[in-house]
Amino acid sequence: MQLLPRSPRARRRFIFIAVAAPVLAASVGLTLWAMREQVTYFYSPSEAARSEIATGATVRLGGLVEAGSVSGAGEGQHQFSVTDGGAAVIVRYSGDLPDLFREGQGVVVQGSFQPDGSFVASQVLAKHDETYMPREVADALKREGRWREGEPLPEN
Repeated sequence: MQLLPRSPRARRRFIFIAVAAPVLAASVGLTLWAMREQVTYFYSPSEAARSEIATGATVRLGGLVEAGSVSGAGEGQHQFSVTDGGAAVIVRYSGDLPDLFREGQGVVVQGSFQPDGSFVASQVLAKHDETYMPREVADALKREGRWREGEPLPEN
């Protein structure tokens, strides 16, 4: 039994594929390994409550700003609660909030969970008009059965 094809053309093609496939697989593997630190996962408050998220891992948390939860602890220090109707997470943020940030509206915050279960945000992204809901937030609310397309947003 012969491993290589008899034809010189087929043999060259076989050798090229035999060399190129591992090189391609290694380059894809190395690229994915290098990007592992750049991936930011999105969670809704209910998903975050059910998940084992490592303390200090950078993630995105999205939902609605809970009514009556926004407070300022000092200049540039803000605390508010993000909810999806099933669970709520307390968020602390140092800096200026976006102009469109307000209670009852969709928000996505990026940061990390602390050992006490609170979330320290490094970035706050608010909606940009009256009808916009971040896709991740809308999808999370739909998965939790809290909102369906065409219906008004849930009241807190």
